[in-house]
Amino acid sequence: MKKKLVVLTGAGISAESGISTFRDAGGLWEGHDIMEVASPNGFKNNPKLVLEFYNLRRKQLHQVQPNIGHRTLVELETYFDVHIITQNVDNLHEQAGSSNVLHLHGELFKVRSTANPNSILEWKHDLLLGDTDNEGYQLRPHIVWFGEEVPAIEEAVNITREADYFVIIGTSMQVYPAASLIHHTKPNCPIFYIDPSPATLYDVTNPLEIIKNTACHGVPILKEKLLHLFF
Repeated sequence: MKKKLVVLTGAGISAESGISTFRDAGGLWEGHDIMEVASPNGFKNNPKLVLEFYNLRRKQLHQVQPNIGHRTLVELETYFDVHIITQNVDNLHEQAGSSNVLHLHGELFKVRSTANPNSILEWKHDLLLGDTDNEGYQLRPHIVWFGEEVPAIEEAVNITREADYFVIIGTSMQVYPAASLIHHTKPNCPIFYIDPSPATLYDVTNPLEIIKNTACHGVPILKEKLLHLFF
């Protein structure tokens, strides 16, 4: 039976495919204050702006490709039972061919009803005011905005608890509840942290190895380390 490798990915791995992150622009995202375009109040105050913002993100996603970091995680499925838990809303892990991907913060290529959060539709084109579900309620991006609950966190915790190895890639470990997943690993579960500017991980008693590098360079290094250690 394959060992379970659980991987938490953040904005860093997507940035290497050309997807911009708001963290890198002093809290601004494409010229917008993040709360204007990624909060329930922002949507209430200016729904047209919010929809246009995510329409641009969706268009960008049609133009980017998975990078070697994404592809190397797929290669690891030959040797491990790999489960990706991602904070990213793009589909680059799926494009690369990953078999098990859980999105904590939603997905750009999906929308949902403003009245029923369980009414979710595939959506790869522009979303406009007047686009509604079959009951006439406006559709909104299927994105977890600031101040909203993270419905998938319980499933993510359960996956993490079963991990034989836990990997963190391209995340500042500052966004909760995603950052708390590390504390749900089994005692002595080895942890690998890939990031060019890794955060200090407090209260972590598990074996920890930091690979101070980008995802494109760090994930192939991780692969070689894992194969050398376990095969």
